[in-house]
Amino acid sequence: MRKFNIPSISALSAFEAAARHESFALAAKELSLTESAISRQISTLESNLGVRLFVRNKQRVILTRAGSLYASRIREPMAALDRNTLDLIAFGDRSGHLELAVLPTFASHWLIPRLPAFNRQHPDISINMGIQTDIFHFEQTHFEAAIHFGSPTWVGTSADYLFKEEVVPICSAGLLKKPLTRAEDLLEYPLLHSTTRPNSWHHWFKSQGIDTPKSKTGVRYELHTMLISGAAAGMGIALIPKFFIEGRLDQLGIIIPFDAAGTEDAAYYLVYPTEYSHGTALTLFRTWLLDECRSSREPGK
Repeated sequence: MRKFNIPSISALSAFEAAARHESFALAAKELSLTESAISRQISTLESNLGVRLFVRNKQRVILTRAGSLYASRIREPMAALDRNTLDLIAFGDRSGHLELAVLPTFASHWLIPRLPAFNRQHPDISINMGIQTDIFHFEQTHFEAAIHFGSPTWVGTSADYLFKEEVVPICSAGLLKKPLTRAEDLLEYPLLHSTTRPNSWHHWFKSQGIDTPKSKTGVRYELHTMLISGAAAGMGIALIPKFFIEGRLDQLGIIIPFDAAGTEDAAYYLVYPTEYSHGTALTLFRTWLLDECRSSREPGK
C-alpha cells in the first residue's frame, strides 16, 4: 500500500529533460511544451516531494545536490519504461510481426542478405530483430524466436536444426613471412580467439592432428566482426565461419592462409517457445528459413 503519492509521469519527464539540459527552455522544446508548463510541473514536483530540485538564477537553472541525485536515480527507470513501452507496441498483433533474437554477425552476413526473398513471398510479415548472444528466458522478453548457436537445450522450447558451420583461418596477406604449408606454421603467428567460442582454435588444431597448449594463447574478441577486423589489420590469424567471408575476401582485405576447414561441434538452431509454434508469422518464417538452410547445405549452393 502506498504511503505517499508517486509523482506523475509528466512531472518526471519534465524534470528529467530539464535536469539533462539544465534549462527549462530546452526541456520545453524537447517535450513540445511551453517553458511555463515545464516550470509548473517542476514546482508541483518540488512541492509534493518537499525538496528543492533546482536553483533559479536569472535565466539559468542549476540542479541542487538533491536534484542531481534524483535525476541520476530516475534516468534509467524512465529509459526502461520507454523501451518496454516500445517493445509492447512492436509486439502488437503477432499475425503480422515476428520478434526475432539474432546473433549479430549471423544476422549481418547470412540472414539479412537473404531476407528480401522472404519479403517478396510474404510482404505483410515484418521481421523485427534484436541482439541476444546468450540463452535467455523468452517469458522475460518480447522475443518470440531466436537464432541460437550451440545445443538445443532450452527448457520449454522447440528447436529446428539449421546447419553446422565450417571454420577457416583468415589473416592479412601482409602478416605472412612465407607461404604456410602445414597447420603447425600457423602457430608462428598470434592467434585471435573468440570469447564466446574459446576452444575453437584448440578443436581446429586437434582436427589437424595437433594438440598443443599454444592453440589456447592469444588475444580474445567478443564478436566475429571484431575478429575479421583484427585479422585484416594484421594483428594475427583468426578462425571464422566460412560463410561469413565467402566471396568477400578482397573486400575485407583478408586471405585464407591455410585452406583446411574444420567443423564446429555445435550448430545453428531456430528456437522458440512451444506455445508460439502455431503463430502465423513464426510458421511462415520457419518454413522459409528451413528451406533456405536446406538449400544452402546442398552441394554447389
